[in-house]
Amino acid sequence: MVSQTLLKILTGKFAAGITLWPFVILRNHALKENAVFLNHEKIHLKQQAELLIVFFYLWYGIEYVAHWCRLKNKKQAYYRISFEREAYANETNLRYLEKRKMFAFWRYV
Repeated sequence: MVSQTLLKILTGKFAAGITLWPFVILRNHALKENAVFLNHEKIHLKQQAELLIVFFYLWYGIEYVAHWCRLKNKKQAYYRISFEREAYANETNLRYLEKRKMFAFWRYV
């Protein structure tokens, strides 16, 4: 789904996309063709499913707030979230999800 307005409401001008189970919301249509970007978002879909969706969002929020309180920097806090660390570390491996073990994000906590 492409929605600049919804993305701006949810993330400000920070993100090019966001995954809200079962949807991936993109800033523009060109991102639909970006395999690396889509793989990053698919990793988040897998993480969300593993944690039964609601626990993913709780954990994500708690981790973000904890990092933000410590670092006092929104962008740095975002990049320290374990779910983001896993997704960024593996987004270029387009076969990552085929081999990914359950709860693989735990390595990045």
